[in-house]
Amino acid sequence: MTIIYFILILGITVMVHEFGHFLFAKKAGVHVYEFSIGMGPRLFKWNRKNDETEYSIRLFPIGGYVQMAGESNEDEDKLPKEKLMQSKTWWQRFLIIIAGIMFNFIMAIIILFFIALFNGSPKPNAYIGSLEENYPAYSSGFRIGDEIVKVNGEKVSSSDILLLKLEVNKGKEVTFTLKHENGTLEDIKIKPKLVEVDGVKGYKYGFGLTNEVETGLISAIKYAFVKTFNLIHQMVLIIWYLCTGVLSLNTLSGPIGIFTVVGETAKTGFVNLIFLLAFISINVGFMNLLPIPAFDGGRLLFLIIEKIKGSPINSKVENIIHSIGFILLMLLMIVITYNDIIRTFIK
Repeated sequence: MTIIYFILILGITVMVHEFGHFLFAKKAGVHVYEFSIGMGPRLFKWNRKNDETEYSIRLFPIGGYVQMAGESNEDEDKLPKEKLMQSKTWWQRFLIIIAGIMFNFIMAIIILFFIALFNGSPKPNAYIGSLEENYPAYSSGFRIGDEIVKVNGEKVSSSDILLLKLEVNKGKEVTFTLKHENGTLEDIKIKPKLVEVDGVKGYKYGFGLTNEVETGLISAIKYAFVKTFNLIHQMVLIIWYLCTGVLSLNTLSGPIGIFTVVGETAKTGFVNLIFLLAFISINVGFMNLLPIPAFDGGRLLFLIIEKIKGSPINSKVENIIHSIGFILLMLLMIVITYNDIIRTFIK
């Protein structure tokens, strides 16, 4: 079942992303050669009546693509110029490229909205909901109802950011800035306690966040947008921590790591599995927004440069840069996959 869930989650995420590109390319009148879900050898293909596009399912469910005229095909001299992507206006090309990213974010917002509508909307801020005796938080002055507003002097805007900052400072003494229910602020230093559960060692502060929820349509709408923003904020910080060396590449996960997470999440219930779909969709949208060659963000960067300089960038130069970027990304994927194998199978 984990294999099925894994294929469905990645398949749906990729399909929604590529459908965004596909829909806006078609709307702009660009000739689309292929709409593919998955990478590698083709398993199935079909054509629709009066449609030039070939639809295909490929072996590895870790990606996908929309192949448009004007990108890299050699037979484009056989097509009318107006069918090529580079013949379209700047705004049409911008919308075609950004559409996949936006569709991922929109899908995540819709999923989070329905989760909140039927299960309630958890509070986004980091409120203390429980304390355990014999642990540092209990004896240091934490109170149920307090809000954690800073960690080591850095603002904590949500529970997602709090969890990331605790991960970054794992095992270290941390200064929490608490906002008590009467509005006063207090700094409390805590060093987590090393514990071992089922043979696995970890650090524990001894507090839990509140699980209180709000109900209603307005709360669900607010939660969907706020949660999406908080997760994007968390990802921005992760990229920053990776660039500054605070986090190492060992913290990243590839397909094997995602497969493991899907399996563990499936054990906790269907709702959490659907939440994971939203989370991965936001991840895919965010990663494609980064100005990295071979990603949508890299193509957007070239479009912005074109707008600034007032003329298109040489297509051969752009394709070479994207090709080099793709090779570097594949090398990065190999490193990440190696780390996944070490974590998963060699413990």
